[in-house]
Amino acid sequence: MRFNLRRFDFVLLACTVVLALFGIAMVYSATLNVPTYESYPVRQLVYVLIGLLLLMGAAAFDYRLLTALQWPMLIFMLVGLAAVALLGQVRGGTAGWFDAGVVLVQPAEIAKVLFILVFAQFLSAHHDQMHRPQWVVLALVLIGLPVALIYLQPDLGTATVFIVVGALMLFAADLPWAYIAAAVVSAALMAPIVWNNLQEYMQSRILTFLDPASDPDASFNVAQALISIGNGGLLGKGFAQGSQSQLHFLRVRYADFIFSVIAEELGFVGAVILIILLAILLLRLLNIADQARDNFGRYLVIGITAMIMFQGIVSIGMNLGILPVTGITLPFISYGGSSLLTLMIGIGLAESVAMRSRKIEFD
Repeated sequence: MRFNLRRFDFVLLACTVVLALFGIAMVYSATLNVPTYESYPVRQLVYVLIGLLLLMGAAAFDYRLLTALQWPMLIFMLVGLAAVALLGQVRGGTAGWFDAGVVLVQPAEIAKVLFILVFAQFLSAHHDQMHRPQWVVLALVLIGLPVALIYLQPDLGTATVFIVVGALMLFAADLPWAYIAAAVVSAALMAPIVWNNLQEYMQSRILTFLDPASDPDASFNVAQALISIGNGGLLGKGFAQGSQSQLHFLRVRYADFIFSVIAEELGFVGAVILIILLAILLLRLLNIADQARDNFGRYLVIGITAMIMFQGIVSIGMNLGILPVTGITLPFISYGGSSLLTLMIGIGLAESVAMRSRKIEFD
């Protein structure tokens, strides 16, 4: 374990810290004067501090040593997901949590980083063989196993994260276009079968998104989110002054709909600042991937980038009413220990890759 401060990405760290502190402030505002949630801001602060320690520990650890742990990580991930699907605590209709006494642990969040590590190692080990059908099939199996177990919870939103991350990592591994075209055609042909086998609440969310008037109660929170965003105007109504959040019209405002709180209280300017911070963070991650010493490091950082990017797009999109409600949190901002710690570990692994990247050569 060592630090190479010359290659440590301090801009990436700064963006991460600012976003996390931003998140604590907005969780505080979203839970103000609600006794049930009064501990959430302090808990989020504790999660941030623990997350920063994990980030620095992951950065100091040589990521290349993790290649030897591919199979133990895969087994641990699958056992954890299977166990929570069968024995997990049900919250919001999903059996996705284990009650650890002090905190609730969400194995699917931890599984995101484990999956990225396992899949990055698989792609790097078979980089020159991804044109062969057997390795493509095995890659799809590696994606499909956690997706199936998470769907059984049932949690379509998180399962979709795995699908998108896996697909983008495959694309980065130069998967031949013939396979990509075949996958698109297959997905289109299977769409009716997939639809008929979705859980009823999943179908309801999609139908409500397409036609909000069909179920006013189900679309209530999206409508309140849009009102919140519209109320914010250019500069917002002021921190902790949002009417929709402070009068509790907006549900799950500390997690799924925290972007609406930001837009109402800090306005268009505050929302744009948040998006710019996320964009800078993603660009720094892409730069690290480009400078990675090996394919494992490159695919690892691409997977982390894809996870943060997709979650950010979906979370903001559902607040704006342009994507269905999925329960996916806004990275670094929404309340939640498992999600935040997973993201912090991901950033730490990216920093590990950065500190061990190849030297930049000048002609």
